[in-house]
Amino acid sequence: MRLERFEGVWTAIATPFNRKGEIDFEGLEKNIRFQIENGANLIPTGTTGESPTLDWREHDRVITKAAKLAKGKAFVMAGTGSNSTKEALRGTKHAMEVGAQGALLMDCYYNGPSSLELRTQYYEVIARAFRKAFIMPYVIPGRTGTKLEVEDLTILHRKFKNVRSVKEATGDLDRMAKTRTLCGEDFDILSGDDDKTFEMMNRSDIRASGVVSVMSNIVPGPIGEMVKAILKGDMERANYLKEVLDPLFKVVTVNTIESYEGFEVPCKFRNPVAIKTMMKGLGMPSGPCRQPLGKMTPKGVEIVRNALKTVHEKDREILRPIQEFYKMNVEERLTNDRYWK
Repeated sequence: MRLERFEGVWTAIATPFNRKGEIDFEGLEKNIRFQIENGANLIPTGTTGESPTLDWREHDRVITKAAKLAKGKAFVMAGTGSNSTKEALRGTKHAMEVGAQGALLMDCYYNGPSSLELRTQYYEVIARAFRKAFIMPYVIPGRTGTKLEVEDLTILHRKFKNVRSVKEATGDLDRMAKTRTLCGEDFDILSGDDDKTFEMMNRSDIRASGVVSVMSNIVPGPIGEMVKAILKGDMERANYLKEVLDPLFKVVTVNTIESYEGFEVPCKFRNPVAIKTMMKGLGMPSGPCRQPLGKMTPKGVEIVRNALKTVHEKDREILRPIQEFYKMNVEERLTNDRYWK
């Protein structure tokens, strides 16, 4: 298989754990097969896969598993980013050796290099070392506290043929339009936020070509169909799917107000807490998140469960692939409280 453009759906694979907190490799394999069967490309060990709490040996094993299962069937863009260039080089080297086609690298978190330093001391170092691998910067300042500027992304694209795409999770549509203007038509912009994909693809000054999706962990087929419909110009189908899927797109992150110890406290349950809660409720391998991430409160669980119920009520076909692949009853899963405790 040869990659012509970065388009369609790339699923940021959630890493399932068992009760002991170890990676559930059998469950991981099942989830990856579900993704491949439903037409998605794969991003293992991204932040949705809880890469900050995986050690590098675990990173290697997850990427190896994904690359082996996807060979000849789907593309693998391994999450190998770090706040250490040395670590990112080491992780990218392994990913390429076992068959990944590229590496997704988030901006360096916490130590917060400038955009110039991100380009020269991180992205350029890795792009130069792995010229045959696609290198995709992942810009998400809300998580990293730093940001690769569009100008530095443009310089990267001009200097290295293997830097021809970006995962955009800034939420800044004007920045994305600037990226299209400066980087040109031979550059692919992928949405890094499920709820922004539709607008990013339809805006004539952005023209995104797909999404690195969290919600495609459970609905890869329908999201893939929505993206394909937009690319083909079938806006009647695209609009319908967007309207049906919208409740899921809105719960990648869940905000609640919780009462405890006599206080009213805002709680923000960040990805992948919500998606793993939904996967567990639907009977998919997921397990808990690793500490310091924990469980959603009953309020949070109810929000994501209601989102799934709404989607199922709108269109019974959306969740049917899960039912058929994992051999469970969606209706029973959504209505029985015991699956959501």
